[in-house]
Amino acid sequence: MKVAIGCDHAGYDLKQEIIVHLRAEGYTIVDCGAFSRDSVDYPDIAATVTAAVLEQDIPGVIICGTGIGISIAANKIKGIRAALCSDCYTARMAREHNNANVIALGARVIGPGLAVEVVKTFLSSSFAAGRHQRRVEKICQLENTSLREE
Repeated sequence: MKVAIGCDHAGYDLKQEIIVHLRAEGYTIVDCGAFSRDSVDYPDIAATVTAAVLEQDIPGVIICGTGIGISIAANKIKGIRAALCSDCYTARMAREHNNANVIALGARVIGPGLAVEVVKTFLSSSFAAGRHQRRVEKICQLENTSLREE
């Protein structure tokens, strides 16, 4: 299985750690940056990862300091359902109930051992559909809705 992964400078070390473990599990990695600890803007990384997710129909992993900014940026992209997770339960539920296609992590919030387990849980889970399908469809409908008059 292929996985797109990207981070800003704050998430660089955690990204490297996750890549090592995913490769050991047999995953092919699409590394979308950052490629060092030099400062980069998380919206740019979110855009690159989500493009790979949508174009290649693969899951994505995004990382910044808290996971908040990069998940907000990713969720601005039509077709992306990014879930900020810091435990295995929410990672599994994000996939099973919300059909999330991207997981966001906060490198300053979660340790590397747990982060690897959270990502593995996310990747090994799948959408349960059933009663959750109509809710995900409603999320998709919201992508085309503007509640603000322009």
